[in-house]
Amino acid sequence: KREKKGKGAEKTAAKMEKKVSRRAKKEEEDLEALIAEFQSLDAKKTQIIESSCPPPSPRLNGSLSAHPEKDELILFGGEYFNGQKTYLYNDLFVYNIRKNSWSKVEIPNPPPRRCAHQAAVVPTAGGQLWVFGGEFASPNGEQFYHYKDLWVLHLATKTWEQIKASGGPSGRSGHRMVACKRQLIIFGGFHESARDYIYYNDVYAFNLDSFTWSKLAPSGIGPAPRSGCQMATTPEGSIIIYGGYSKQRIKKDVDKGTLHTDMFLRAGKEEDKWSWSRLNPSGVKPTPRSGFSVAIGPNNRSLLFGGVHDEEEEESIEGDFFNDIYFYDIGKNRWFPGQLKGPKSEKRKRRRGRQAEAEGAGDEEIEKQPPQGPVEIVKEVVAEDGTVMTIKQVISGPAEEKERSESEEEEEDGALGQQVEPCPRSNAMLAVKHGVLYVYGGMFEVGDRQFTLSDLYSIDLHKMEEWKVLVEMDPKAQEWLEESESGEEDDDMEGAEGGEEEEESSEEESEDEGGEEQHPSVQPDEKHADYLSRTEQYWIKVARSNMGPDAKEKKVVKVAHAMAKTFYEDSV
Repeated sequence: KREKKGKGAEKTAAKMEKKVSRRAKKEEEDLEALIAEFQSLDAKKTQIIESSCPPPSPRLNGSLSAHPEKDELILFGGEYFNGQKTYLYNDLFVYNIRKNSWSKVEIPNPPPRRCAHQAAVVPTAGGQLWVFGGEFASPNGEQFYHYKDLWVLHLATKTWEQIKASGGPSGRSGHRMVACKRQLIIFGGFHESARDYIYYNDVYAFNLDSFTWSKLAPSGIGPAPRSGCQMATTPEGSIIIYGGYSKQRIKKDVDKGTLHTDMFLRAGKEEDKWSWSRLNPSGVKPTPRSGFSVAIGPNNRSLLFGGVHDEEEEESIEGDFFNDIYFYDIGKNRWFPGQLKGPKSEKRKRRRGRQAEAEGAGDEEIEKQPPQGPVEIVKEVVAEDGTVMTIKQVISGPAEEKERSESEEEEEDGALGQQVEPCPRSNAMLAVKHGVLYVYGGMFEVGDRQFTLSDLYSIDLHKMEEWKVLVEMDPKAQEWLEESESGEEDDDMEGAEGGEEEEESSEEESEDEGGEEQHPSVQPDEKHADYLSRTEQYWIKVARSNMGPDAKEKKVVKVAHAMAKTFYEDSV
């Protein structure tokens, strides 16, 4: 039954692929002319030019790779959207870790501009960077061209070479690629045209010695079609797949997205004996998300960073973005969250200071004990329109832990309170070198606006003490051009006219909040309607402070009511 079901699914997928391919052909022919125009410009470059430069422009869905022999990171490609136009890149940047400096390397005949591709580094002949697939989008972001080309950058000679070999994967983006025992293994991805799309769960291997493709057919039930998953190799040469995203059409013009949280192992000593098996890891698993970034860390652990959890409605998507790290211990089959420990030297100083104080030593050397802060309880509320809002409820008095003394807890809270960290984001670029994780760029959304990042952070994965800011960026300074479609002009004008008033009112509100306003508690036997009428203005202030001054009044009120309702029901 399983075999018949599998064959039936394969036939359906093959039919769908043909259908998508036919419809996409015309679309891709239009874009091919644009790609060819860009390539003709690139062809005019005849020599290698390497020059110092400021950090690369904001982008997401590029690739960041660690040089196998030098203390360098290599950034290639990516995309940027300014509200009206989509920009694709094929530029190459090198980050010098020791000098904390960037250089741009212009090499003749590079791959065409792309994003959502995959890159893998192998140590052959002074280092090679292999790039497969990805997509090119029209400036209006409505047409897509999916690449199926394979390129190699010879790092020692700084030359690009296109490898032409038949039998490889179809054009796609959002796939995953890893280097494993003299092979490049590719899994999944998707292909999208203006009207149709298809997600893949096929597996291909490219032999780095013979330069040939082979399609693998592991036995057993494998992962469902998906893109954007985590893919890691084990020391034995097995492949692990976790999570990802896919969508399917449930009725005309209505798609339903799926966040996958399952995990699979593809194992076997020989190609024809590989098989899929489902993994059931222990520990604390990542919360469901898409758009997370992945890397291989030290101590046989893979990791994922950030991502977004979207609440999808028929006409809109609202999401929560993350900036957390989760580790997967490959040997122990166990997930656990990465938690910052804080700088040790700072904690020791504080403890020594306390001892000196107790013994009557010099007061000047003693750092003041941070005041005992209130405890913050964070809850999430989903409004009727799908907006996810975080409620922060503050309760006076610190929570005590049995395992450690109160003074130690305050020391750690004080140390961690000053920590910097990357803002929550999705589609960032990661690389690990010498056990240090580097996070570059990515994006987050506020309402209808997208902020694309160009900052760079690092954290030592062995110590997990603190994030370091290597390149700073102020997202608010980024240009954003509003769409000028007729259907949205009224809304845009309304937002523009109401901007100053909203800003003034939010300033007044923040002044009001400066005086310690009491959290409105629920009175005994009070009905929900009574509570709402009494506290509505308070909750509107809380909602607006969370959503920002640009949020529309109707949405602010709706979220405020949802927050009030949740608080009322919890209190009752």
